Amino acid sequence: MAITLTPTAAREITTIVKQQELDPQRIRLRVGVKGGGCSGFSYVLDLTEVQKDSDEEFDQHGIKVICDPKSLLYLNGTTIDFKDEIMGRGFVFQNPNANTSCGCGSSFAV
Repeated sequence: MAITLTPTAAREITTIVKQQELDPQRIRLRVGVKGGGCSGFSYVLDLTEVQKDSDEEFDQHGIKVICDPKSLLYLNGTTIDFKDEIMGRGFVFQNPNANTSCGCGSSFAV
């Protein structure tokens, strides 16, 4: 699988979809990268109903994950988890393609 969503991350996405009263049949989790951040690239997570023909789609624990081909070059093999700890909560990316990551974990360099 090119992008893996852990069961914990999938549960959090499901909770967010319910809280925002979105249609779980139509909603997709868009995963991507954009230029910027402390280390050069930032991760992007977005709930959307828009899927392009060129997007790759992965079904992970009932969540439809989509990623554009350019982002997939940087994210291939990435695992997305969700942590809820005393020091903070949020999605965590374990990206084998990243040479360096910033301290907050939301940006990386290749």
